Amino acid sequence: MGLGPFFFGWQNMLNRRADKLELLRIAEAVALEKSIDKELIIESMETGIAKAAKSKFGADNEIKVEINRDNGDIGIFRKLLIVDKPENANVEITLDNAIKLNQSNKDKQVGDEVLQPLPSFDFGRIAAQTAKQVISFNVREAERERQYNDFVDKKDTILSGIVKRLEFGNVIVDLGRTEAIIQKNEMIPRENIKAGDRVKAYCLDVRREPRGQQIFLSRAHAKFMDKLFIQEVPEIYDGLIEIKSSARDPGSRAKICVRAIDTSLDPVGACVGMRGSRVQAVVNELQGEKIDIVNWSEDPAVVVSNALSPAEVQRVNVDNDLKKLDVILTEENLSKAIGRRGQNVRLATKLLNYEINIMTEQEDSERRQLEFKEKTDNIVKNLELDETLGQLLVAEGFSSIDDIKDSSVDAIIKIEGIEEDTAKELIERAKEFYEKDQAEISNRIKDLGLENDLINHEGLTPGMLVTLGEQKILSLTDLADLASDELTGTYDVVKGERFKIKGYLEDFALSKLEADNLIMSAREKVYKDWEMKYGKKKIKVIDFWKFKKNFK
Repeated sequence: MGLGPFFFGWQNMLNRRADKLELLRIAEAVALEKSIDKELIIESMETGIAKAAKSKFGADNEIKVEINRDNGDIGIFRKLLIVDKPENANVEITLDNAIKLNQSNKDKQVGDEVLQPLPSFDFGRIAAQTAKQVISFNVREAERERQYNDFVDKKDTILSGIVKRLEFGNVIVDLGRTEAIIQKNEMIPRENIKAGDRVKAYCLDVRREPRGQQIFLSRAHAKFMDKLFIQEVPEIYDGLIEIKSSARDPGSRAKICVRAIDTSLDPVGACVGMRGSRVQAVVNELQGEKIDIVNWSEDPAVVVSNALSPAEVQRVNVDNDLKKLDVILTEENLSKAIGRRGQNVRLATKLLNYEINIMTEQEDSERRQLEFKEKTDNIVKNLELDETLGQLLVAEGFSSIDDIKDSSVDAIIKIEGIEEDTAKELIERAKEFYEKDQAEISNRIKDLGLENDLINHEGLTPGMLVTLGEQKILSLTDLADLASDELTGTYDVVKGERFKIKGYLEDFALSKLEADNLIMSAREKVYKDWEMKYGKKKIKVIDFWKFKKNFK
């Protein structure tokens, strides 16, 4: 029925007072249809009529309306406060006058409230419209609250509905008693969806919004694929197989990593199904998206070898501290590992949450030689050593001056050919260089003009600060404007050729996670400072950078 019949002839209904039960019957019908409390609708009617009565009797009056729940009688009253000496007759009354008004007020005292009946009046068009707006608003808010409560527990699940309409690339889905939205960026690219189609989608979020949709769905999220596999593979649903991670390039390719809780099961085979029936059902729902199913292992080298299929990996160097993987393979497997526009290695990176560097055996050899030479040159130059001794120290694991400075004599004399006096001298020279270097760095930081907020930012070493300053990154805001790839470096593929893009802090062995943490913590601090200065408290941190760049 909706609210249309409820308000049809609303003005006449109030004025004529005919069939007093009519309002109650309509309120009950609307309550049933909207699945909200009948009492709330009646209270909204009381509030609406009270607001309309204020325009009739004056805004200074505090109006109360009571609708009899049994017969529909509408009582309009003015609230009056009992005082000794009334100053405003519209809101105050003496105790004697209150008793004259109604004998039941004999038990009242100064400070209590009494109700003065007001005469019935004809609701004009404007007054009736005012009451209608109040009731309509309250009913809509109650309906939205009911919708929120119904669906808040369905977050992180798959919902199914009928496409109702398309708005500016967004898809509005009818879920039965409410609507949800699939925003344009949460759709599978090039997916052809029409009004009337039945669609499945992942419930991304359910939140209270002042206007618009409250339920946000996604068909592009990686968890949508996860949930589809849970539906199609009984072993996953029963907990015999676990989904460890997943990554998607929506509409093109995806990877999912699985492991068997029950060691007797083949997790990949179970997900594929007989003649590929299970995985094909998921592929069809994802509009033909190619899915690679990867067997999980405790060893990240094994996982990355599986994830980069069909490329054949020769060797993997693992750095668990920095969460980095150096994958070495032959020249003919390089393009396979990278994939079209870097897609294969990008998905593998998301799957493992490790930074993956793809290189040939020749590149790996050249890189190792270059690193060895740079480390040797650094020690030889700054400690004034013979090159042979420098090479010996690096070969034995003393790759930096800090390693020598923090080492013990006993550790160094274990190296063949180095005596105790030489070890002591090495440690002493390393300490002297460190103190001198720190002093020079401090002076350099001052000369570069770095701001204190950047200098004091947690996670940045003095060496990093100098490097940033030389790149004209002088404040916390400058750091916050960067992307993590600008700090760590990355690779780009242009026309099939792979190019290395050096990062500002690449020489400091900064991991992508560490870079992300540096930038995000900087953004939070800058956002708080901005909020305090301009009072933009309604701007979310996630939207702040977009806002800041457009702020005048």
